[in-house]
Amino acid sequence: MTRQRFPYLGIIATSIAALLLIASGSSNSLSAKSANATPGPSGYHLLKKITLGGEGGWDYITFDSPTRRLFISRQTKVIVLDVDSEKVVGEIPNTEGVHGIALAPEFNRGFTSNGRANTVTIFDMKTLAVIDTVQAGTNPDAIVYDPASKRVFAMNGRSSNSTAIDAATGKVVGTIALAGKPEFAVSDGAGHVYVNIEDKSEMWQIDSQKLTATTHWSLAPCKEPSGLAMDLEHRRLFSGCDNKMVAVVDAGTGKVIGTPEIGDGVDANGFDPGTGFVFSSNGESGTLTVIHEDTPDKYNVVENVPTQKSARTMTLDPKTHEVFLVAAQFGPRPAATPETPRPRPPILPNSFVVLIYGR
Repeated sequence: MTRQRFPYLGIIATSIAALLLIASGSSNSLSAKSANATPGPSGYHLLKKITLGGEGGWDYITFDSPTRRLFISRQTKVIVLDVDSEKVVGEIPNTEGVHGIALAPEFNRGFTSNGRANTVTIFDMKTLAVIDTVQAGTNPDAIVYDPASKRVFAMNGRSSNSTAIDAATGKVVGTIALAGKPEFAVSDGAGHVYVNIEDKSEMWQIDSQKLTATTHWSLAPCKEPSGLAMDLEHRRLFSGCDNKMVAVVDAGTGKVIGTPEIGDGVDANGFDPGTGFVFSSNGESGTLTVIHEDTPDKYNVVENVPTQKSARTMTLDPKTHEVFLVAAQFGPRPAATPETPRPRPPILPNSFVVLIYGR
């Protein structure tokens, strides 16, 4: 996700409960009782807020359910957090401009897409040690593991293609041309990878065995799709759109069968097969839209759960049904200069947090 939505001028007020906890030094997290009001109709509410602090922006986050580890991209490194102990258990360094993290548990390997370095870092999932670094296209952004082909696909935003890497050997096995800027991608586990093409408001289907783009569809009325999730059983794709909707797409026909309304500034989506909930994390409005899949062709917006402005990326745990987001508070935007015509506001010290929502 190359879009960074940080237009926030001023400091977002910190809750009284958080100030008391910080002052006492008793904990770096907020309990559910002190942090959240009565849950709404979805049942989702803030369970825990973990303060990590640190410098640098962020993009995708990925959760490994068996180890309860959350992988967080932080500009030049990936932070690995044990969400139960609330401790950082390690880092994957030298991932310049990191966007995404893909996990291939059967090979005990993880992969990061390093946008500024035009590389993919391969690391050991247990020890977090770096195994290798391989060349990708220009500005690799989203990255996804496809269990059917045993390959990892890095979506290269500026070279408009995808680099396929053998997960077992770490070798590049091919490049797939894509006519546009690829964003988020998902695998159906049956030989296909689907990817949003942000600048054309399209979705492309990749044959993960043959390494070819087999078809593509318009996502109209969706504009600038970013986040993407999938209901594997019913073969429904959920594209988060910049014009405040989720495009529900039939993965067989490419037909857009619904456009439920979401908050502003979506950059990630999720689907929980255990509850039938579709999620959209909306950084501009500071909400988590919860949509229920009543049937594969009928969707109902249940609630827009308040989160925090800038909480635009998310991941979930299908076992516990918890949803993880990250956010920060920002100071005033610096004045524009010829060298930096669109400066980003600075992250305020010690304000970067992990938000855990559940029922």
